[in-house]
Amino acid sequence: MAAPPAVPGDPDVARARARARARARARARARRRRRIGRATLPPGAPGPAPDTPPPPDQRFEFVNTVLGAGSLVGGLMFYAGVMHSSAYFGYFHVRASVLGFGFPQMIIWSLRLVTLPVLVCLAVLAVGPRLPDLLVALRVPSRVALRVRRAGRAVARQYALFVASGVGLMLLWQHIQPYGWAAPLLVATGLVLSRSGAANPARPARGLWGRGLPVAAAGLFLVWAIALVAGQLGRQDARAAAAHLVRRSAVVVLSTERLSLTGPGLTTETLPGMHYRYRYTGLRLILERDRRYYVLPVGWRARTDPTFVIEDDDSILIEIMPGTQPREGDDEP
Repeated sequence: MAAPPAVPGDPDVARARARARARARARARARRRRRIGRATLPPGAPGPAPDTPPPPDQRFEFVNTVLGAGSLVGGLMFYAGVMHSSAYFGYFHVRASVLGFGFPQMIIWSLRLVTLPVLVCLAVLAVGPRLPDLLVALRVPSRVALRVRRAGRAVARQYALFVASGVGLMLLWQHIQPYGWAAPLLVATGLVLSRSGAANPARPARGLWGRGLPVAAAGLFLVWAIALVAGQLGRQDARAAAAHLVRRSAVVVLSTERLSLTGPGLTTETLPGMHYRYRYTGLRLILERDRRYYVLPVGWRARTDPTFVIEDDDSILIEIMPGTQPREGDDEP
């Protein structure tokens, strides 16, 4: 028996026709996506497999990015090591450039800057731009992620305030020490935020003058901030070493000839009938480099006393001994 004809205005028929039209539109969109996908592939090329590895161009771009970031970090660490060692040995009236330190030694010196505040700042810089996505991955409620995104955009739009604050601190340079590094750091932060999409969503910066120049200027201010922090830490470490000089390795100098060694706490003895006739005690070792010993008397004063450089040769015998050890339970550094 044939089906009864459709009654005009029947709601079941209308819903069936709507579903049919929706299915037809879905099939049309799928065919259109397949045509676009085939058009982007070269003739005769197979479609991408589910587990296909990334093409060589993407791997090369990834390796190039990693090498570029590593070179930048290595360069900054080397520069920080140079500034730290220059400030440290400069306190003892010795130029670090004459000591002949190489790249590995400078990298080791730069690790002095790896402190908890620095690690926290680096973590914030690394996670900050991706914090909303991280919150979504952690299944944080969407309203919280939306608020965080809006707060980040609000902070980025205040880039001019960061720059103005940094410039203002520079004008008060003598009054903000030893926190002078905050001034160039604020300027660098403001310049970087000014080039972000959150600060300029309608007119993104392009070209050399729009994007490259502010980023380069921010890099220079960042280098300046690193130099200030490294120099400050170098001087602090040198003052701490001088304050506890007696705890450093003791140096005993035996010489066949009288040496012009004088200073507070230094003792000279004459040993008749011995090959090394003169014995000097009361010295502490700062550095040994290429058979040269940089030593200070135990009562050394930074403003008035010299640093002695003793070269080990046939006429001199150097003995290295433990310095004065702190008592058990002494918490001083």
